[in-house]
Amino acid sequence: MKIIVIGATGTIGSAVVALLEKEHEVVRASRNGPVRVDMDDPASIDALFERVRDVDAVVCCAASGALTPLDGDGDFTAAIQGKLFGQVHLLRRALRHLRDGGSVTLTSGVFDRPMAGASFGALVNAGLEAFVTAAVIEMPRGLRVNAVGPGWVAETLEAMGLDGADGVPAVDVARAYVDAVEGDHQGAVLRPKRGT
Repeated sequence: MKIIVIGATGTIGSAVVALLEKEHEVVRASRNGPVRVDMDDPASIDALFERVRDVDAVVCCAASGALTPLDGDGDFTAAIQGKLFGQVHLLRRALRHLRDGGSVTLTSGVFDRPMAGASFGALVNAGLEAFVTAAVIEMPRGLRVNAVGPGWVAETLEAMGLDGADGVPAVDVARAYVDAVEGDHQGAVLRPKRGT
């Protein structure tokens, strides 16, 4: 298959690319790479599909959002724009460009327990997962849509100076994305686990 991986230079994206490249042609897309895309900019998503054609699958690992205190002055709408609306726009555009039977895999997320600053992230993740399960009935030409909802990634925790054992290694997270692309899931939210 020919697969676009958005966020290919990030922790999760790099692991996804490494696994998919063993069997497929992977086009690496990111904000700063040779194939550029910015999930905050719908025009760049359109430009991506104009540049990269005849695609079988799109995997988005680029969506993220910072922890934002409920009563803070931070821009909580940033996650809504990039992570939620950006991925919704990505799916809508991909419908016109994917080969029959292709797939789109988006990224939501999950917090194992409530934590300060996570309320807006939880809102965005829940919205995205509801969107994926509802969009299934409108997918044309045998196209599929799924999401991967990773919790904390071990390497991210370690980079923050925390215990990586509390997270899932990026390679295990990446396997969930590969399963979404190569399997027959439709409207599913896959939750990566350590050692799977």
